[in-house]
Amino acid sequence: MGIEQDIHQTTKFASEYHKGTVNLVYTYNWVLERLKTLVDDTDITLQQFNILRILRGSKEPLSTLEIRERMLDKMSDTSRLVDRLVLKGLAAKKTSKADKRLVDVTITKKGLNLLSKLDEKSGILEDTLRGLSEKECKQLNKLLDKIRSKDEG
Repeated sequence: MGIEQDIHQTTKFASEYHKGTVNLVYTYNWVLERLKTLVDDTDITLQQFNILRILRGSKEPLSTLEIRERMLDKMSDTSRLVDRLVLKGLAAKKTSKADKRLVDVTITKKGLNLLSKLDEKSGILEDTLRGLSEKECKQLNKLLDKIRSKDEG
């Protein structure tokens, strides 16, 4: 009996809830590794990619506070990430006209061009769940939303 087979036979979960949580963590890491391939040949992180997408989707400049509210990764240091994007010429910031204590952040033409190139690789996102039917994806989305809503409500 090989070690791998032995591990599978001895792995026990306290409950289906425990197994589901472990499965979510494993799947999160698997999906994250796939997403990293989007930005592999660029000089940006997934967090910076997220900020650029947020900026591209906004009709108006955003403060770092507004960007942080929209980010997937709430633990990130938004100001530091924006500063790095500015240094790379992918974003620009200036003092807010409405509130001199805030800065307005916008995406630059260089940032838009980078996102256009990355859009061509966006099939990676679609392919991640290609093994599921549309009905199964809808059900999965409902279940994941339900899990997160426990802490949001």
